[in-house]
Order: sequence, then structure tokens, then C-alpha cells
Amino acid sequence: MAETKILVVDDEKEIADLIEIYLVSDGYKVLKANDAEEGLALLEKEEVHLVLLDIMMPGMDGLEMCKKIRETNNIPIIMLSAKSTDLDKILGLGTGADDYVTKPFNPLELTARVKSQLRRYTQLNPNSNVHEVGKNEISIKGMTINKDNHKVTVEGEEIKLTPIEFDILYLLASNPGRVFSTDEIFENVWNEKVYEANNTVMVHIRRLRGKMKEDTRQNKIITTVWGVGYKIER
Repeated sequence: MAETKILVVDDEKEIADLIEIYLVSDGYKVLKANDAEEGLALLEKEEVHLVLLDIMMPGMDGLEMCKKIRETNNIPIIMLSAKSTDLDKILGLGTGADDYVTKPFNPLELTARVKSQLRRYTQLNPNSNVHEVGKNEISIKGMTINKDNHKVTVEGEEIKLTPIEFDILYLLASNPGRVFSTDEIFENVWNEKVYEANNTVMVHIRRLRGKMKEDTRQNKIITTVWGVGYKIER
């Protein structure tokens, strides 16, 4: 089995070195970059499986780098930031990040989140094992979702989703008509206790709707039930 490579992009050498110590002890190969340009260059050369990305960096910041990664890649991205306000977290998630960790952080909590994101990503993007096509496929409202190959098409057009976005969509589509609150979505998808679930889920739902071009559709796929949550009807 190929080694799992994690790219750490942070201009604070002490923090990058600390993260490396914990990740290497868990068996990961760590690549480090001091700035966004160096990080993007490493992504082009290496097969990276997850990015730990600091927001506040000289030159191109982490938010802009995250946007650039998402233009071509759906690997998990965990943002690191000394800022802890809700707005900062929404900005980070809104650019395509899957998770957000505030500095100073507990290294063990960070490695736990890394493992969680990698587990989800490898489940949805298997590199080996041929699966029975169609067994985990859902067709609903002009949309087809295949859990085996992580492929989603809307009216025949394939859309690229991050692992978190895919999990949210699959949860709603596999329970047609059921309304999920933001807390329920968070607990089912993140498999964690509720932590600022409302803002986090809302940002990901907004990104999902944008990718599915919901603003141009008369018959919306994801329905908002105001004051309750979200659902997908048959």
C-alpha cells in the first residue's frame, strides 16, 4: 500500500515541525512548505492525500491557495488559523476547506481530524478493489449519485464534490422526504459531537447548491425547511 502523504503549508517553522512530529509518529509522510507558492508546486509534483493549510501567510494567503487547489483537486483540506471568529471559519469553509482548526491546537485533536478526513476520502475514492456498479447508486430528481466511485451527475452533467459535500448529499438523497436539522447532518457526516454545526453545515449546503447550479433550476434538488433543516424530495 502506498504511503499517505500530508502537505503542511505554514510559514511558522516551529508549528510545521511540531505537526510533522505527530503525523510521522502516526505513520504519515509529511511534506512541508513555507508559503502557498511552494505548497502549490509540491502539489503538482507529489501525490498528496491531505493538506493542512495556514490561513495567515505572506504573499498568497491560505484562503486563496485553498481556492486554487479546489479548481483541480478534491483532496481534504484542513485550515489552520489563529483567528477563531465564526466569520473566519465561514470564510475558510466557503473557499472549499473540509475542516477548520484554531491555533493554538491540541496536536492529538489535529491528528484525530486528519484521520477522520482521510478515512472519508479513501472510502469515497478507492484506488483498488472493483465494486459492484449500481449497488450503491441513487437516482433522484434528475441527479445520480454513485457511492462506489464518488460520481455525481445532475441532468447528465458530472459535478465535482469534496468528500464532505458528497457525504451531505448522499445522506439527504438516501433518505428522501426526511428533514435533517443542521445538528443531525453534522453528527451524521462529521461523526463528531455538535460543534458550531449550524454555520458549518450552512456553508457546505451553499457550496453544494452552487455546484449543482440550483439558482438556475425551477425544481430545486435540496429543499430548505425554514427553522427545521434540509431535505431532498423524490
